[in-house]
Amino acid sequence: MSDLKKPARSLAGIAGLVAIATLISKVFGLVRQQAIAAAFGVGPAFDAYNYAYVIPGFLLILLGGINGPFHSAIVSVLAKRKPEEAAPLVETITTLVGGLLLIVTGVLVLFAEPLMGLVAPGLNISAAEAAAQGLSSPEFETLQLTHAIAIQQFRIMAPLAVLAGLIGIGFGALNAADQYWIPSISPLFSSVALIGALGVFILQAGKDIGLPEYAMTGGMVLAWGTLAGAVLQWLVQVVTQWRSGLGTLRLRFEFNRPGVKEVMKVMGPATFSSGMLQINVYTDLFFASYIPQAAAALGYAGLLVQTPLGIVSNMLLVPLLPVFSRLADPNDWPQLKQRIRQGLMLTGLTMLPLGAFTIALSVAIVRVIYERGAFDQAASAFVAPMLMAYGIGMFVYLGRDVLVRVFYALGDGDTPFRVSLVNIVLNAVLDFFMVRAFGAPGLVLATVGVNIISMLALLILLDRKLNGLPLAEWSKPIALLTGASAVAGVVSWVILQGCDRFFEGTGLLIYLVELGLSSLGGFLVFAAIVTQIELPEVDIFVQRIRQRFGR
Repeated sequence: MSDLKKPARSLAGIAGLVAIATLISKVFGLVRQQAIAAAFGVGPAFDAYNYAYVIPGFLLILLGGINGPFHSAIVSVLAKRKPEEAAPLVETITTLVGGLLLIVTGVLVLFAEPLMGLVAPGLNISAAEAAAQGLSSPEFETLQLTHAIAIQQFRIMAPLAVLAGLIGIGFGALNAADQYWIPSISPLFSSVALIGALGVFILQAGKDIGLPEYAMTGGMVLAWGTLAGAVLQWLVQVVTQWRSGLGTLRLRFEFNRPGVKEVMKVMGPATFSSGMLQINVYTDLFFASYIPQAAAALGYAGLLVQTPLGIVSNMLLVPLLPVFSRLADPNDWPQLKQRIRQGLMLTGLTMLPLGAFTIALSVAIVRVIYERGAFDQAASAFVAPMLMAYGIGMFVYLGRDVLVRVFYALGDGDTPFRVSLVNIVLNAVLDFFMVRAFGAPGLVLATVGVNIISMLALLILLDRKLNGLPLAEWSKPIALLTGASAVAGVVSWVILQGCDRFFEGTGLLIYLVELGLSSLGGFLVFAAIVTQIELPEVDIFVQRIRQRFGR
């Protein structure tokens, strides 16, 4: 019997399962990034990897990610089909999509060099251009080496295009069959494969791992480890898929089968719309390619921010977002407005203090997480300002996502899409000016600026769509939470400075103690202030924490 016949789990149970799996996957992702930092620091191997991964990674995130277009399309169609129709439909979609993505893979391999020129034009500049930009000879040579490594990495990782489609289809099929653990935990296996490859490389290279002659070899290890990880992630899903009666690797060319056109109808526009968000990532890396080590720093800082964002998003907002859809009728809009407020307040309650701590403790955080091996104090000093810039925008990043989901629940995908189009142009303009004013951290500040403008635009448009929102009323608690977070951030920074003078030493243990004391002090101050504000969302937040981690 197909798993599609099983009764649906409760929303809270699904959210809890996904949250736990996401937490485990994020932890392993962080360990993977620590291994990369220890092996390569901000050197050319990892710098090149960030450029080479742009297009393959774009496809992997876009097509193979949770809530991606492939996942959403498969779930929406299979949920309305009989269980016996699942396997033939999945096999047909896999055949069609797999064939198209094989062609894409071939194009990526053949045109690797010109494509890398589009992604990172700053890596392939002439000696005269380098001199005009004020780059030294070692910096120019590093750019050339980074460019050569990136091209080879790009060719190795090109098959991620096919794997992305297969993972996304499998993800959707399993979710439609009420299976959430394996799809949500499967990114862990990708991290494990890359960690294993890095471990072997570190053992073989030993103390010489930081030498320039090991940069090319290290770059290849990163690329092959990433590809092996994607293969392993797909294999883990596909075995469960077979056991659930959701299709095998059989080629099926029944493209006129009912449901195929329905899947493609959903998949096409959703892929195009979701891709708009990834174009901003490309824009940032386009400008970063003119700054040595900037791409590596963006990667390290970005992961530190995306880890808590992903966990909080799943733990707090996943149970709330489906409620938006049930309140889409105009008669239910008063309740919908209350739920929108709830989502924004929960986001502010978590992201504002977390952002403040990130800003205040950025250097200590980077040192504790990354500073070992090839990742030295100079690398920490380069990455920490990026992390500070990310901390400024944590609230608007997640708040904007809440508002986008409301538009989707109302059946309006055009408005977020139009806002995304404007954001692409705005991001490029801000990147140009912010990089000139602030250097590499300006790339992040430009993204923060785009997210702020985007969130404000969505609020105004949603205010019109729902015949008015109590924006003035909502702004007061957000302002109070912002003030409380700022005070807590200052307190944590003062404690950190005091710890530095008291301990008068360096080392992981000392950094951990300092970070722990500073974070605890700031959190206690924030909690003391928030309890005086008397927000109902505070009680909701505490209840969610108890539900996830036990009473």
